[in-house]
Amino acid sequence: MALSSMTGFARSHGASGPYTFEWELKSVNAKGFDLRVRLPQGFDELEAHAKKRAGELLSRGTVYANLNVKRANAAATVRVNEDVLNAVLKAAAVIAGKVDAVAPSIDGLLAIKGVVEVAEPEGDEEEDKAARAAAAEAFDKALDELVAMRKREGTSLGQILTQRVDEIEQLAKKAESSPGRKPEAIKARLADQIAALLDTSDRFDSDRLMQEAILIATKADIREELDRIASHVAQARELIGKGGPIGRKLDFLAQEFHREVNTCCSKSNDIELTNTGLAMKNVVEQFREQVQNLE
Repeated sequence: MALSSMTGFARSHGASGPYTFEWELKSVNAKGFDLRVRLPQGFDELEAHAKKRAGELLSRGTVYANLNVKRANAAATVRVNEDVLNAVLKAAAVIAGKVDAVAPSIDGLLAIKGVVEVAEPEGDEEEDKAARAAAAEAFDKALDELVAMRKREGTSLGQILTQRVDEIEQLAKKAESSPGRKPEAIKARLADQIAALLDTSDRFDSDRLMQEAILIATKADIREELDRIASHVAQARELIGKGGPIGRKLDFLAQEFHREVNTCCSKSNDIELTNTGLAMKNVVEQFREQVQNLE
């Protein structure tokens, strides 16, 4: 199963009768899944369709879906209200019989309120229904394109994450072979620290000496941390190989990597081992940042 990013963008167009429309979909990182839809008046019922389809294909990320709709203007119906016109003409004739007045002009008559009536075209329910169905199909198309883009980005993320896991493994092996981890080096540091402990103590305390020796030896050993790092490397490779929505699982592994590497750095008494640990810490942080983009 392919990996998917949580980021992507898609656009689709469609038309039905007098309607033309455009969908724009944009997805960004999020802990869970959320679809936020903006629809024009008359297309509200598409929200349920959009959420159902998106929920079937996506498991993480916030998706913003915006539908823009335009309707071609149909010709308005214009008619003369003859009843009103006749009443106006009758009144004009009465006035003309009483005063010396010029007969009303056509322009003047048409300008009188009520003489001319303009009727806007009524909506066609069948046209509107067909437009909503076509807009739903256009959403599905845009969603498929968004999913495809997220998968393309997911493939690139998978390659980057694999590289980071390889680097972590190489640095862990370098830490394991560090000269500071050799028995003779640990023995020398242990002898120096015990000597320093004896020099600062007025009274020899064998129990305390034993406790300090055990503590020093324990801090010098990072075998368990390196073993756990190797285990996390194997788990990360297995998850990346399987694919699917593995972002949360890899995020957990990134936290585990970080914990083990921090412990290695805190235990280190050798400059080379410290530098290796810091380099590994940097790679783990890069790994974690990339995981945040993964579904």
